[in-house]
Amino acid sequence: MIDIMATNRILIVDDEETLCEVLKLNLENEGYDVDTAFSSEQALGYNLKEYSLILLDIMMGEISGIKMAKMLKADVETADIPIIFCTARDTEDDMIMGLNLGADDYIMKPYTVRNVVARVKSVLRRTSSNKVATTIVEKPNVLQVDGLKLDLEFKRCTVDGEEVKLTRKEFELLVYLVSHRGKICSREQILSRVWSDEVVVLDRTIDVNITRIRSKIGAYGSYIVTRSGFGYGFRD
Repeated sequence: MIDIMATNRILIVDDEETLCEVLKLNLENEGYDVDTAFSSEQALGYNLKEYSLILLDIMMGEISGIKMAKMLKADVETADIPIIFCTARDTEDDMIMGLNLGADDYIMKPYTVRNVVARVKSVLRRTSSNKVATTIVEKPNVLQVDGLKLDLEFKRCTVDGEEVKLTRKEFELLVYLVSHRGKICSREQILSRVWSDEVVVLDRTIDVNITRIRSKIGAYGSYIVTRSGFGYGFRD
């Protein structure tokens, strides 16, 4: 069995200092290594790629939690860090916006410490499991899921041993989804990663490329899932 807590480091970002200290104490009692920051500006001064999860308040100063989350998801070194939003904003639109940014959970204030600890454990268990499940075989620059193989060095896709011709963007999009296997990626995340060099890209562009990829990779096209209003993912 993997000892998930032994290697997990958590960052709490909230301008309520007392709340930060209470959460820090309780999470440390559960065996986690916990740091706190009382603003996004302070948090961005840390080496964020070292954290396993970030608890992030939305309503803060000049850099809101939403803005900080966008910055994290746009950076390749921090994009995969799980985020749990903790906030007093409780409208459905706020929740959907947070989840579309790639947040892994959304907790409304006021909340119990017990609830937060349970959510942290659940997210870490799920994300750690996904990392273990991602199949990287033969060499570090190859991604393989069953008979679907992506050679990152030679930019080559094969299905059950047969090469499949993908365009550059189709290949990059498929690599991105497989690399984030088991997680729904928002349109914003996909656009910022796969089409970062384009000035204007329509959402429809993603849909067209997904349709083409599905048709080209045969039976494995069903591995690509659509979550209306959220985005796309590659199932376990």
